[in-house]
Amino acid sequence: MSSLDEIFESAVRSRIFRDREKLLPDYIPERLIHREREITRLAHTLAVALRGERPNNIFIYGLTGTGKTAATKLVLRKLAEKAAGRNVKLYIAYVNVRQRDTPYRVMSDIAEALGVRVPFTGLSTGEVYRRFVVRANRMSGIMIIVLDEIDFLVRRHGDDLLYKLVRVNENLERFKVSLIGITNSVSFVESLDPRVKSSLGEEEIVFSPYNASQLRDILSERAREAFLPGVLDDDVVPLCAALAAREHGDARRALDLLRVAGEIAERRGDERVTKTHVMLARMEIERDRVVDVVKTLPLHGKLILASIVEATRGGEDKTTTGEVYDVYRRYVNEIGIEEVTFRRVSGIIGELDMLGVIRARTISRGRYGKTRVIELVVDPAPVLQVISDDPLLTRIAERLGGLVGKVRDSLR
Repeated sequence: MSSLDEIFESAVRSRIFRDREKLLPDYIPERLIHREREITRLAHTLAVALRGERPNNIFIYGLTGTGKTAATKLVLRKLAEKAAGRNVKLYIAYVNVRQRDTPYRVMSDIAEALGVRVPFTGLSTGEVYRRFVVRANRMSGIMIIVLDEIDFLVRRHGDDLLYKLVRVNENLERFKVSLIGITNSVSFVESLDPRVKSSLGEEEIVFSPYNASQLRDILSERAREAFLPGVLDDDVVPLCAALAAREHGDARRALDLLRVAGEIAERRGDERVTKTHVMLARMEIERDRVVDVVKTLPLHGKLILASIVEATRGGEDKTTTGEVYDVYRRYVNEIGIEEVTFRRVSGIIGELDMLGVIRARTISRGRYGKTRVIELVVDPAPVLQVISDDPLLTRIAERLGGLVGKVRDSLR
């Protein structure tokens, strides 16, 4: 019990953090440095709502951690404050589509932002949409709907709901709706139905990755707010920035590295945060990220990832789609389930690439055509740990664990 008391007391009087929440992903600062141009353009587009006009629909895209969500929330927060001061009726519905992972839940959140009561289950998505339209037609004002990670909804459920939302103003009289779609996939917009694409993409804003210098500026500003004076070694912020810059300029990853490094120092009772803490944080974050990603995969996604682990000898070699497919078919026959097509396997490999657990590059082999070269870019150990939790895949994961161990032993 005394050790618990010590843990709790040390957490109350931290020797590392002044305000740890300043490093959390959902913290939106009063200003976002190195995103002034994007914020200004977004604000100009949305400002017409203050005079009762419907803003253009906006499509925002860029890689993970480039400030898309933070910039959007910051502008909408300021817009809402200004609208309240001018008695403008402005309604905002922010939906993270990955978290609200069905059209029904997405539409329910939008409807509830107008005060429509929606049961957890029992209605069709179409009925929720109808009730939303009925309520909106009894009101006046402007509504801005933000669909964050919009590609996740379309990839899993098609673009039917999105089509209804971009056309909703045709069914409204005094009430007006604008959409903001946010995605990590630059190519996503090309996959949309042309009618949806033309309506949603009235304005497009691209968030480019941060470089190492910009990440240093961002981290330095947050560090001043989050840490006590003098607890960070001089090389901690540059190292976090450099590591994140390698990951496509991901500010979220840079902030996570800095925060977790501080947490590790605090847990160990150290008085300063050093490069060692950053490297330990890097390993901890990578392990947790891989576990979260693999847990969300369906059965065939886990099978294909296991096939990649085998075909690459636990990440020591590279492989091709054809080789992965051969291993996958063997696994499917072993556990006695129906296989998916080669085309679908290729599509799942593309999704794993987008999730960041593998890297898949298409290369030319001259007269032999093109092929896709695949490599595992994460530690296979947490991958196999999650895969083994599925009773159908336990034996496969155990065998692969032995293979990875033998490969590592042979390289020592």
